[in-house]
Amino acid sequence: QGQLVESGGGLVQAGGSLRLSCTNSGRTFSNYVMGWFRQAPGKEREFVAAISRGGDSTYYADSVKGRFTISRDNAKNTVYLQMNSLKSEDTAVYYCAARREYGSTDPAGFGSWGQGTQVTVSS
Repeated sequence: QGQLVESGGGLVQAGGSLRLSCTNSGRTFSNYVMGWFRQAPGKEREFVAAISRGGDSTYYADSVKGRFTISRDNAKNTVYLQMNSLKSEDTAVYYCAARREYGSTDPAGFGSWGQGTQVTVSS
């Protein structure tokens, strides 16, 4: 079983930007679809973005479309989430996750998870 480790979270003012990273070890990274999810206090974990194995296809939650960009570097075993124009409602713990098949936004469909990184947006 591989390991995923997120980094890059922090405190930022509304309108600002952050770039999250998730580094993979112990699995063949290019075999996996990668996703980003988030969970705010008292709320369920929700889908944010996902990217295909080769990085040529992406999809996003409507709430982040046009503001967030997911990308990956298979040579570096890393997936990124560039977050721009951040809003207070983006405050959450952000998780990366891996699965074999492309197309799911259901957290239950992702079998491997990182420990999460906190993003706090102050208004």
